[in-house]
Amino acid sequence: MPRTITRLVLAASLMALSLPAAASSLSGAYLAASQADVRDDYAEAAVYYDQVLTLDPTNVGILTNALVAHVALGDFAVARPLADRLEAAEPGNQAATLVRLADTLAQGDFAAAQAILDTAGDTLNPLLGSLLAGWVDVGREDFDAARATFDGMNETDAFVAYGQYHKALALAFAGDFVGAEAIMSGATSVPPADAPGTGDEAGAGDGDGTGAEEAAPAEPTPLHLNRSSIVAHAEILAQIGREADAVTVIDDALAGGVPDAPLLALRARLAAGEDVAFDVVTRARDGAAEAFLTLADALGTSDSQRVALLHSRLAAHIRPDLVEANLFSAEILEDEDQYALATAALATVPESSPWYVTAQIRRANTQRASGDPEAGIATLAALAAANPGQIEVQSGLGDALRMAERYPEAVAAYDAAIRLVPEPMEVHWPLFYTRGIANERAGNWPAAEADFREALKLEPGQPLVLNYLGYSMVEKHEDLDEALAMIQQASKQQPDDGYITDSVGWVLYRLGRYQEAVKPMLRAVELTPDDPVINDHLGDVLWMVGRKREAEFQWRRALSFGPSDDLDMDRVRRKLDIGLDKVLAEEPKDG
Repeated sequence: MPRTITRLVLAASLMALSLPAAASSLSGAYLAASQADVRDDYAEAAVYYDQVLTLDPTNVGILTNALVAHVALGDFAVARPLADRLEAAEPGNQAATLVRLADTLAQGDFAAAQAILDTAGDTLNPLLGSLLAGWVDVGREDFDAARATFDGMNETDAFVAYGQYHKALALAFAGDFVGAEAIMSGATSVPPADAPGTGDEAGAGDGDGTGAEEAAPAEPTPLHLNRSSIVAHAEILAQIGREADAVTVIDDALAGGVPDAPLLALRARLAAGEDVAFDVVTRARDGAAEAFLTLADALGTSDSQRVALLHSRLAAHIRPDLVEANLFSAEILEDEDQYALATAALATVPESSPWYVTAQIRRANTQRASGDPEAGIATLAALAAANPGQIEVQSGLGDALRMAERYPEAVAAYDAAIRLVPEPMEVHWPLFYTRGIANERAGNWPAAEADFREALKLEPGQPLVLNYLGYSMVEKHEDLDEALAMIQQASKQQPDDGYITDSVGWVLYRLGRYQEAVKPMLRAVELTPDDPVINDHLGDVLWMVGRKREAEFQWRRALSFGPSDDLDMDRVRRKLDIGLDKVLAEEPKDG
């Protein structure tokens, strides 16, 4: 089942956590907590909610909000007692149930986990509840019950898929790698609840001449629901001596657009003949952690990011070495502008992990986003020194230096990345494009133009490259007809891009085709109304067609955005003082 469809089906079946609002009569601490909550500032919210609880210790709304804040922080030393208090105040509270269940699983107390499941009822999301029930059975060493639980998950296609995936993980954990591989390869399946027969009988010919046995059997579809399932399948294959097939599974995933360092590292180990253990699930609680991460992943593309964060935090609490859970938490925290928490989550990735380099690159991004670009550059520089042979590290350093406007240094970093490419391919066009930008900004136009044209050789018709090269040629008054053709080609591919539309209007202006330039320039401002350069360009075009009052309005609007590296504000003021005609007369003809 395609992962996108699975996510949609799962998301549709999920129950969002209900976070009751506290009474308006609570003290100013509640108001401060609420404001922090709106900003997703979990650290500050937790402090103030804790203060409110000293005044109103049994308020269900405050207990729930405080619990959510502490779980979002990954602070389970406080979260578990809060969950117990919340359960006492409101038996069956969903947030309390999730935290109490995850904490008992983290401790390996499967009897206590079973007791919570027995009383949870509709509190738990049905998918999560079924998966956890199966893993609690595994933890209690009742594998027959676990199989029945996983096989009984047939309410929807998503339930069937995830039930069988977790059944395969349980079989592999128990040492039945042949049975696990049969599920992962799609060779065995479980029919829907209303289908006759068992999984083994489904689809079998009965020899009665009805034609069922004459139909060509459908090609099995591997049960690859996410990247973890791909890793699991490859590791399972390795346990039964099918390392070559494991490499093929990974190659197919990479070809399908799932390129990441851990998959590449696993492939390299398999290809080199190294012993590869099955470590996706090494304890029953690991399967439970995978179940929580499944729910987090399903919620991550919906409007329930906070609930997704809670599930990923719970997954990491159950299994602290589940790097994917911490990376997932960091991604959501970045989206919520909680960069310090995101950085802390990324810092948990050990240097021995295949995810380490990716985590450090993302950590540098969070440092830059939090307002400390130099710290991000320092992180990447150290990473590049330690990993001189990794393209993504060198190019990441180049990107950071370019965004910090340290263009010559950025060029050097991109040079190092490109030297690692033995034969440039289509996938490498961004390297030449970004180095071209750095060269252009550094004042080395010949090198920049060569980079842009090389990028277009690798990815013909790439709109970003066409626009940047075409616009640069316009600014330099070089080959305006070619520049116009490039920009128009880019615009056809991205008609709603304000910057590309601006380029169309601007090259027409440079060609003296002022009336033709008006429409695209008006459209560009409509698409990107807050860009000072586009507003300035519209002003110039309007002036040239006699709409001088409107031109002056656009120039004033351009100035209203404040200083900009790309806008000569003194020149705009000069146009307002004496008019564009006189400004052009004062300037060199090629200015």
